[in-house]
Amino acid sequence: MTCSQSPNPSHRPAPARLPTALTAASASVSRSAHRPWRRTGLASLTGLLLLATGCAEEPLPQRQVRSDDCLQAVQLDQLAEQIRRCDAVVAAFPNNPAPLNDRYLLHSLAGNEEAACADIARAAALSRAQPANRLDPQLRTDLALRQELCREPRPSR
Repeated sequence: MTCSQSPNPSHRPAPARLPTALTAASASVSRSAHRPWRRTGLASLTGLLLLATGCAEEPLPQRQVRSDDCLQAVQLDQLAEQIRRCDAVVAAFPNNPAPLNDRYLLHSLAGNEEAACADIARAAALSRAQPANRLDPQLRTDLALRQELCREPRPSR
């Protein structure tokens, strides 16, 4: 037979025998085809279960705190917020004098001289506990100068 010829309508091949498992599955499909509400209800229930259990929004991964985060994007009108952010950096790096040195600057800008000097005293103590070659020379100079500023008497306001 070629493509232009039409098949003989009286000649039909015998239906193929399907395995028993497939015929049972098709029987249940054909039964559910007569009950569309069952399929719709099952789909709705599945969707609700997915929403309730598997579709919870994952939080965005947080950027890891770095020891130099205290002075990132400083804005003078938001010093209190930046000091709070720096508090978290100091807590994350309790043995590093650099975040304390940075927080000194934020406290000084906010007019919190007492808190600023407490940070420098603690930073200086931490720096003395470290080998000289492990501490940044600029940080060592900053600590010395800021300690000297804290020792000077403050003018009365």
